[in-house]
Amino acid sequence: MKISYNWLQNYFEEKLPEPEKVAEEIIFHSFEVESLDKLGTGGKIDWIFDIKVLPDRAHDCLSHFGIAKEISAIFNLKVLPSPKSGGGQDLGQGLSFSLREKARPCPKEETSLQIEIQSDKCLRYIGRIVRNIKIGKSPDWLKEKLETIGQRSINNIVDAANFVMFDLGQPIHCFDLDKLESPKIIIRNAKEGEKIITLDKKEVNLDESILLIADEKNPLVIAGIKGGIKAEVDENTKNIIIEVANFDAVSTRKTARKIGILTDAVKRYENEISPELCEQAMNEITEIIFNLAGGDVEKIVDVYPKKPEQKNVFVSVNYINKRLGTFFSKEEIENVFERLNFEYEEENGEFKILIPLSRIDITGPHDIVEDVIKILGYERIKGELPEIDWKPKTNENYLKMFFARNKLLNDGYSEVMTYSFRDKGEVEVLASASDKKFLRTNLSDGLKESLKLNQLNAPLLGINEVKIFEIGTVFKKSGEEIHIAFNNKKEIKEMNLDEFMKSADSFLNGLAGVGDPENRGPEKKIMPMKFKMWSAFPFIFRDIAVWMPEGEDPKELKKILIENGTELLIKEPYIFDSFTKEGKTSYAFRLVFQSYERTLKNEEIDEIITKISHKIKENSSWQIR
Repeated sequence: MKISYNWLQNYFEEKLPEPEKVAEEIIFHSFEVESLDKLGTGGKIDWIFDIKVLPDRAHDCLSHFGIAKEISAIFNLKVLPSPKSGGGQDLGQGLSFSLREKARPCPKEETSLQIEIQSDKCLRYIGRIVRNIKIGKSPDWLKEKLETIGQRSINNIVDAANFVMFDLGQPIHCFDLDKLESPKIIIRNAKEGEKIITLDKKEVNLDESILLIADEKNPLVIAGIKGGIKAEVDENTKNIIIEVANFDAVSTRKTARKIGILTDAVKRYENEISPELCEQAMNEITEIIFNLAGGDVEKIVDVYPKKPEQKNVFVSVNYINKRLGTFFSKEEIENVFERLNFEYEEENGEFKILIPLSRIDITGPHDIVEDVIKILGYERIKGELPEIDWKPKTNENYLKMFFARNKLLNDGYSEVMTYSFRDKGEVEVLASASDKKFLRTNLSDGLKESLKLNQLNAPLLGINEVKIFEIGTVFKKSGEEIHIAFNNKKEIKEMNLDEFMKSADSFLNGLAGVGDPENRGPEKKIMPMKFKMWSAFPFIFRDIAVWMPEGEDPKELKKILIENGTELLIKEPYIFDSFTKEGKTSYAFRLVFQSYERTLKNEEIDEIITKISHKIKENSSWQIR
């Protein structure tokens, strides 16, 4: 979010530290500052912070006022009163606070505006009619403020609404009253098949899950997301309705993504801003519009179905220090509460804190701990491990899996991991691929597929027998279970991990030192291996058997195979069969050919085998079978 240094300064009587210092302290205490850019020349210079506000604080810090409160706490500077009571916002060059006091509107005691909320997705709705306004260009001060943060000026009414959103964090919308069926606003769910054309001329198809702001006949706004053209404020507008409302965060987020519209308003609503902010925003927008466009202001209509309760959180000095490993005094902690404008009571080191309604993120004492260290500084935590009497706990499931895995590895098995998602099962998963909608109820199905694949690739792997196993979770309606499955010749055996442990007790009893390097024999040492990527192209294997005089070493034959196999012979030839008969021994070698660049043809492999055969025949005591 882009934040103007000069805009922030309006919230403080004292001169703020230099922009670089402000950025540095925000980084160390609150949020990441992704960039700091100088804007303008001569006497009109501003600095723009691009601040990455984290989701847990987006509800109260996606605004200049929110960042100003953070700066107030970090630097222990007094922030000026909120805009509704005089604020810190200078409404223009040459427009003094004394003039602002004279130019404040005096709302009429009556209004024709009616508001009807038909959905619990609207948490609060404040409306106000302002008649006889004058639409025009915004003054330079307002244009400049918006332009410094990348916003385009439209007219004085729309700009005022945008200004308040970026100032306080509360989205605002204005309707042309004369374009409505009547001065009645209805907040309702859309009807199936309804449509709305948004301000950017995009037609959106609506359904019953989408919340609307409507008049007695047509949709006016997709609530919290985008306005429609029906009641658009333009140069001919004379009378307006100001909307300051609060909508359900989850519903707003889902709707925005469903229709593919993401706006600055969505970004704020989906992070659950407090409905208490509405009144403050209505006061500020009313005052600005009155100063910029004149008009007759009617009283507000405020529909607030359920006001949130203000929470108390209890926390002690000991609780804070124990969790941080610090020794902060009661006075230091109280100073933090005062800098954060927390109302609190203290008795014997325990604090009862009244949490501001704007701080939705604070749910318990652990959140208070975070605020304390954020303000006092993370550098106050010493890099020392606490002295505690701690003993490691044994994870029984992990221990069983460890022993079972070593049992099977010791028996010559290789471990595989297969997909947990299947085309059938007892537990269905939402938003998954159509052919993988269920969680597996067994390991056997996946292991069978893996066994078949590995058997096809046995020549490439250089093995005669494929022995594989898997340890993993299966998902049934009754709950999750850890299973183990392995192949025994052509059969797949699967059982609960506990059942396997019972059947393997005799072996496991001898594994007490399996994790101890000193108890490993030479055969247990792990040799360094270098991984080489396999080829994406298919392999071809050929077998060649040769009679040799009994007792003669086949190494010479293997050497001929390697020397004449060319670079396509990707594996060292290995003997897969041998037998002796009538003073001669037959050695059968398997040769595996593969290219990293192309698919091989049988003809080129035949040529290699022919060349190898000629070389073998050069030895008169050898005979190809």
